[in-house]
Amino acid sequence: MEESLTYLKEQFRLADVDIRTYSPLALAYIGDSIYDLLIRTMIMSEGNMPVQRLHQKSSSLVKAQKQSEMMGKIYPHLTGEEERVYKRGKNAKPHTTAKNASLSDYHKATALEAVLGYLYLSGNIKRIVDLMKIGLE
Repeated sequence: MEESLTYLKEQFRLADVDIRTYSPLALAYIGDSIYDLLIRTMIMSEGNMPVQRLHQKSSSLVKAQKQSEMMGKIYPHLTGEEERVYKRGKNAKPHTTAKNASLSDYHKATALEAVLGYLYLSGNIKRIVDLMKIGLE
């Protein structure tokens, strides 16, 4: 998948940007999509089922509370750079909040998404999968 990101950049002539310059909320913005894609991919591997059932299964894993729980399992395994991204994401001041989550869970979920966004933009898909596996165990 790392090659896919390189290919995407080549085909659309996307500039290389120093991802350390992105705000934690910008990293979380793309990280949210990466998280959602991974969860949906795992659920789809369970076989064909009605879309409503797919949605129900994924909804239980994409809520802030679950992401916060996952972050608790993942945190001890973060590298120094990943921990710095996590802390920036956790301390970010989003303009919205989750209606069904505590503020603490929402901040930890945002931090998780920031780390995933950072890793994705770094082209480190393997690391994303390894961390997600830890979080989902």
